[in-house]
Amino acid sequence: MTTPPPPAHLPTRILFVCLGNICRSPTAEAVMHRLVEEAGLAGEIALASAGTGGWHVGNPPDARATAAAATRGFAMQSLAQQVTAADFGRHDLLIAMDRDNARTLRALAPDPEAAAKVHLLREYDPASAGSPDLDVPDPYYGGADGFDHVLDLVEAACAGLLEALRRDGAVA
Repeated sequence: MTTPPPPAHLPTRILFVCLGNICRSPTAEAVMHRLVEEAGLAGEIALASAGTGGWHVGNPPDARATAAAATRGFAMQSLAQQVTAADFGRHDLLIAMDRDNARTLRALAPDPEAAAKVHLLREYDPASAGSPDLDVPDPYYGGADGFDHVLDLVEAACAGLLEALRRDGAVA
């Protein structure tokens, strides 16, 4: 009789969340995806993004966000979806882009344990430590420079998030 193999290691599942899931959260998903790939951790971290609102469900990311990301070598390929209470059971971390999205997520959480999974992305950026404003601003109604600024913030915070996952033992 042979011994069955041990259960496969489950990846750490992260959901990035913004308002419509066409600018900030798919940007964070794309940036983190590349960082995870470069670190050789593709099997250890699963990534997705969603919006608290449903206006853009099924749509690709905003063309301006996609263009800004492409100039830095990031591929944005997800389609917009809306976050649901079930996402708290499917994900280990729900990373909000701003305080309003975090508040909406906590209100949607089925229990306090689920609400504790909600964090702001910029909490993970060491340069943001002690800052009263940890929001990633929504670039949707602004110019192209807003998308570049979002990328700057997201890149720094995602690098910090990956480091925190390593430090906390969630990944190798």
